[in-house]
Amino acid sequence: MGQSSVINARAALAERGLYAKKKYGQNFLIDEHVLEKIVNAAEPDGRTLAIEIGPGLGALTLALARRAARVAAVEIDGELARILEESLPGLGCGNVDIIRADALKLDFDELIKSYHSRGIGAERVVAAANLPYYAATPITMELIQKRGLIASVTVMVQKEVARRFAAAPGSKDYGALSVIAQYFARPYLAANVPRNCFFPRPAVDSAIVKFTPHERPPAEIDDERAFFDLIKAAFATRRKTLANCLAEARIGGLGDISRREAEERLVGLGHDAKARGETLSLREFASLYNDLKARR
Repeated sequence: MGQSSVINARAALAERGLYAKKKYGQNFLIDEHVLEKIVNAAEPDGRTLAIEIGPGLGALTLALARRAARVAAVEIDGELARILEESLPGLGCGNVDIIRADALKLDFDELIKSYHSRGIGAERVVAAANLPYYAATPITMELIQKRGLIASVTVMVQKEVARRFAAAPGSKDYGALSVIAQYFARPYLAANVPRNCFFPRPAVDSAIVKFTPHERPPAEIDDERAFFDLIKAAFATRRKTLANCLAEARIGGLGDISRREAEERLVGLGHDAKARGETLSLREFASLYNDLKARR
């Protein structure tokens, strides 16, 4: 499999008698300009360990390997992993390790520590991936929580999901995912990617999002799980007011919250009693949570 055939996914698969597997959400990137955008956003260099999830036929792997000190490519498909192990050394990529694993089950902390213990990529770690749609959200959320371990996370995901990650309060895309993701990291929409940049061609467009984890959370919270439960409850039914949503939920650490209490707390924080969840920022949700918690 030559370097040019890596981009020509149809030819690369046919050469090996393979096909794109739906169960793994395989849509291979075939546009070199998009590859360049992902790598430029991730910013790997000679002191960087780049973790790639879902290398597929190796197009992004090759691009990362040219600039990073080391690439750890996590591939769930055993057939593709074998092809990469056979082909990458011949393409001048002796700095790539193929990790045969399911990224949804992989312990990224242990993976990174194993490289650190060998002095590889000890200065800086980044993650970059063209993620399968079915696993994009959980993998991204797992990676952006690695504060202090991963310097940045650059992922290509479904465009709708990308907009939700980066949405601001008051927008139609703003929701629980927006608030929780932004608690851990600052998202930046690096580029939109049309569906014709993939083979097979998916039914929707994609986008590249770069996350820079916060050195410390932008809001002080004593119980993150309870705080996230409050946020999820706030968006459980978008047509209802925030007070009504909270009154219908039981949030760990806060217990039952009456509609009247929620309305009083909102007014006390300078909001309309009938405010909806999508109008509050991350810091305003934190103020509401801390106020409710202080009164328990």
